[in-house]
Amino acid sequence: MKTIFDLATREELIQRIGLLKKDGKPVWGKMNAYQMTKHNTIWNEWVLGKNNFVYKQEFLGKLFGKMALRSNTKDDKPISKNMPAGKTFIVQEKEGNFQKEISTWIEQILAYENFSNDNFIHDFFGKMTKEQIGIFAYKHNDHHLRQFNV
Repeated sequence: MKTIFDLATREELIQRIGLLKKDGKPVWGKMNAYQMTKHNTIWNEWVLGKNNFVYKQEFLGKLFGKMALRSNTKDDKPISKNMPAGKTFIVQEKEGNFQKEISTWIEQILAYENFSNDNFIHDFFGKMTKEQIGIFAYKHNDHHLRQFNV
């Protein structure tokens, strides 16, 4: 299975991020290209442990999170289209510095080489192993690149 902790996988993601266009149209979903890149930089900050996020599992996650986590990390099946984003990761502004978000996103992908956030708790899945984080981080980034056909 692909994991963001693998060098070749990170290089593939970076190459695909470089193909994004500011005026690119989504294959699904409501976000424009800027919103999607900003969403991903916020999400990767959260996983990497930047910006002092408070980690807490939601109530529904406590009921169904582990089952959903197993389902999302057991194989290479991509994340389904139109999955809802957590409130923290919804980007309202429709315009911003697209190139800055691209650069930040690439830096974040590179930072996974030295991942060391033992405090990470997914808001739905709960506590995850490093292996699960690697698989799901790849799938999340891949999901949004596929959303813009790259």
